[in-house]
Amino acid sequence: MVEPVAFGFNEETAANNYFQQRTVAAGETVQACALKEFRGMVDKLRANGIEVIVVQDTPIPHTPDSIFPNNWVSFHDDGTVVTDNMENPEKVRQNILQVALDYMACGLDPAKCHMFIQSVVCELTELTFYYMNLVTLARLERNPTVKAEIQQKNFESSIPVGFFTYPISQAADITAFKATTVPAGEDQRPMIEQCCEIVHKFNAVYGETLVEPEIVLPQNSACLRLPGTDGKAKMSKSLGNCIYLSDEPEDIKKKIMSMYTDPNHLRVQDPGKVEGNPVFIYLDAFSRPEHFAEFLPEYQNLDELKAHYQRGGLGDVKVKKFLNSVMQAELEPIRNRRKEFEKDIPAIYDMLKKGCETARETAAATLDDVRKAMKINYFDDAELIAEQVKKFGGE
Repeated sequence: MVEPVAFGFNEETAANNYFQQRTVAAGETVQACALKEFRGMVDKLRANGIEVIVVQDTPIPHTPDSIFPNNWVSFHDDGTVVTDNMENPEKVRQNILQVALDYMACGLDPAKCHMFIQSVVCELTELTFYYMNLVTLARLERNPTVKAEIQQKNFESSIPVGFFTYPISQAADITAFKATTVPAGEDQRPMIEQCCEIVHKFNAVYGETLVEPEIVLPQNSACLRLPGTDGKAKMSKSLGNCIYLSDEPEDIKKKIMSMYTDPNHLRVQDPGKVEGNPVFIYLDAFSRPEHFAEFLPEYQNLDELKAHYQRGGLGDVKVKKFLNSVMQAELEPIRNRRKEFEKDIPAIYDMLKKGCETARETAAATLDDVRKAMKINYFDDAELIAEQVKKFGGE
């Protein structure tokens, strides 16, 4: 931990840092308070058996918020590295179960696939560490997905290292299990490309060891990347523009009826645009011919509905009501399955535990191959030991 030397308000980062508030207190007072809190935290950590290394900061260069918690990273004995959401571990704990329930509700069968928690598989951390030497900082900075998320999260220059390097971590997630195909959205294409570059570089330097994956994208172009209900490019929980698989019918309806549409379609008789219109993008993704027969029989298909909207005479409310009916039909069976799984939460954790055990076993085998290729399997290399014995005159 870095001990503060001139802690205070930072004009450069305050605009995107919720926790920074300007105070009327003198700089010396703020520094004294920060130092007291810092040393108190060090004492508490050490009292709980945690080894803490304290590094003294310097007055130059001026770093008023250098100890701000979103720049912290912690390494654990089991290989776990905590970076993003480090200041809110309970959020991570809760989300793990939610994701597992969603996966199973959507049809992923634990008898056919293994679900695991990444941070429990410490082999992934070690693989990530090795891969870091195969990627330049400039290459990470060019990754369009990373750039977009940095902008979305308003990190600017205060980017946690763990977040910045997560494409490397994702490459470890893929290569540890020698995946050949990776189902993903369009926004993940740069990540898979980054992974392939790491595989190429590793195999070129150390010999054929890792498997190069291919991305599998949805055939329906509308499903490549669904926009948020507010029209923003990405649906995100942090932006509050999502429809959740667990949402109740009234919540789904409320979100759909408040969705962003064509801002120039002010009156029913006005011609409307379907391009870039989230309501029609969702219909492209989810509606099927049978939905029209059941919920909107005056139209035979989506093309007819689009044509009417484009020439005018079709209101947004009617289109949204149809989308609501479609989404309710799609999400109801998923929601019902999810509620059934929720009745036995211990079974979900047991499934995750078994998945983690299987994942660790598989990842460990890949890690052994990687160490062997890198020639860092010092204690398992009988040839190396024999060579050293001969070199130093032994028998």
